[in-house]
Amino acid sequence: MATVLSVSGSPSATSRTTRLLRHVDARLEARGHHVLPFEARSLPAHALLSGDFDHPEIVAVTELFARADGVVIGTPVYKAAYSGLLKALLDVLPQYALAGKAVLPLATGGSPAHVLAVDYALRPVLSSMGAGHITQGWFVLDRHITAREDGTTLVERETGTLLAPVVEGFAQALERLAAPVLAG
Repeated sequence: MATVLSVSGSPSATSRTTRLLRHVDARLEARGHHVLPFEARSLPAHALLSGDFDHPEIVAVTELFARADGVVIGTPVYKAAYSGLLKALLDVLPQYALAGKAVLPLATGGSPAHVLAVDYALRPVLSSMGAGHITQGWFVLDRHITAREDGTTLVERETGTLLAPVVEGFAQALERLAAPVLAG
């Protein structure tokens, strides 16, 4: 099946965004896809902020994007937009790093007032990077994602139910993009 890069744009070590992504990753893996989880916060800040395209870790993440058939992008919403960390990462990638790829945008936040950030802040930048198909995005309230004592993640039942067709749509887009094109 497809290789999916699952990118967390959260600067937090205890990120609900990252927890949501790992929940989505498990669903994609259950469909047979190979998921590569990645946290933008693992990159050196000086390389991101100075736009050091030749830094070995920036080169490595650029190669991860190039290898992926699809990308899940997750971000917390700050001030009605995606995180500055995610912006810094997207800025050091090649202009068309998402060309030909299926992309699933996800966002988390503390208020339903931020639900439009997926479509009005994140989707345009993903489109400008040449995404082959940006599937329906989804916003999840922070309070619907809980860390259990054993370290696993609990996604509130209704949220999980509503998220399932979004993940399914992304998986189907991956499969359509990966299907061989038949010559006429």
